[in-house]
Amino acid sequence: MSELITALGLVLVIEGTLYALSPSKMKAMMRSALELPDQTLRYGGLAALAAGVLVVWLIRG
Repeated sequence: MSELITALGLVLVIEGTLYALSPSKMKAMMRSALELPDQTLRYGGLAALAAGVLVVWLIRG
């Protein structure tokens, strides 16, 4: 369970760093995401999910 909490904490660190370093670019990215079709966002999310699972599998395996 502590590993899951650590992973979530790292996600927050990365997200927070992006917003702290370049808030205007993050806003622009959100605006452009609103214009994308749902299917494109879904495929992007699935690709990110698969990449994350692969990274965890390679490190833990």
